[in-house]
Amino acid sequence: MTAMKPQRRVWRLTAAAVAACLVLGACENKNEKRQKEAMAQMAASKPTVSVLTVYPANVLLENDLSGRLESVRSTDVVPQITGIVLRRLFEEGAFVQAGQPLYQIDDASYSANLQSAEAALMTAQAALAKAQADVARFRPLVEADAISKQEWDAAVAAERSAQAQIKSAEAAIHAAQVNVRHSRIVAPISGEIGQSLVAEGALVNANTTKLATIRQNDPLYVNITQSAADFIKLKQQLMSGEKVRNSVVEVGIVLEDGTEYPHKGRLLFAESSVDKATGQMTVRAQIPNPDLLLMSGLYVRVKLPLAGILNAFLVPQGAVSRGETDTVTIVTPEGKLEPRTVKIGGEKSGNWVITEGLNPGDKVVMEGAMLVGMRNAETVETKEWQPPAGQEALYAPPAPPAASDAADGEDAPQAVETLSGEDASAAE
Repeated sequence: MTAMKPQRRVWRLTAAAVAACLVLGACENKNEKRQKEAMAQMAASKPTVSVLTVYPANVLLENDLSGRLESVRSTDVVPQITGIVLRRLFEEGAFVQAGQPLYQIDDASYSANLQSAEAALMTAQAALAKAQADVARFRPLVEADAISKQEWDAAVAAERSAQAQIKSAEAAIHAAQVNVRHSRIVAPISGEIGQSLVAEGALVNANTTKLATIRQNDPLYVNITQSAADFIKLKQQLMSGEKVRNSVVEVGIVLEDGTEYPHKGRLLFAESSVDKATGQMTVRAQIPNPDLLLMSGLYVRVKLPLAGILNAFLVPQGAVSRGETDTVTIVTPEGKLEPRTVKIGGEKSGNWVITEGLNPGDKVVMEGAMLVGMRNAETVETKEWQPPAGQEALYAPPAPPAASDAADGEDAPQAVETLSGEDASAAE
């Protein structure tokens, strides 16, 4: 009896293990079945992808360049006489008008010189009166040979000398008056005046000491630096017809905080020489500054729309795969995904400007392509992708012809025009 008990226990344990294996096997079979059913359901249902329906448009390209603001007119206030500053007659930082008094310099010595010149004039006038009387008295005498020819010549010379002394005295008076007027320093131009660089009581030297600076900041110049190689490439693209020249270049300004300045400027000229050290060239524009928000010397980003591309497609950069060849994924009319090789002609507002490879009405996949690959789906459903706020107009379908004609003036298609080879050579 004692030997039978261990054998029973072994049989019981074995039976329990076999039962456990059977239960686990049954559970695994059920899980595999459920997974297969789920996979079958997923394969049977079509995944949904977000697509952008593209339409051709005339795209105005903006070069993003750096620039520095500069006052249209900037003048240093410098005295024209030497003296002691008695008073400052303006408020620092204020707007001054041309001719407005700014400083008063001690004019005591210059007033004394004026009085001395006036006295010299009176002396010369008296000498002239005596000389003229002598000439009048000697004339009949010399005709009657009552006096010598030498005495007559001396009288005439004295008259002429007195006349010259009068002119010299008048010139001295004028010079003294100019110095007295220059003792009151006035603004040479209208504009904003900065801080005074001298204090009352300071000695200033003629044509040397800088007193203050006046700047005209409305409008402002924008000095833009651009790569000469990029500029030459643009001219070549214009001449070949790959791009077209913008007929009205409205220069935009982006401030350091990323906000866009509300007023547009105009392009003035491009330098015909290149900096040897940097390979850069300077382009100058002029920007209005009626609110005096901008200041001279401020660093800004400049949007310079020099050219555009006709009948191009705008596609967000995230939808384009860059490499040896650039590709996008489109949804065919049958609902299948198809890669499409495209050619990129530029960039605008976070979008690639595609010139080749797309057709009007193509649906470019924006989101969901990875899910389609994971599920090995052959066909998909589509829903229209919603662009970020404020960019809806970039992807909108073209307006009907009548509406387009009525809205003539503000759209990109009216902002660019075809460029002849002769115009292209003068694009700068």
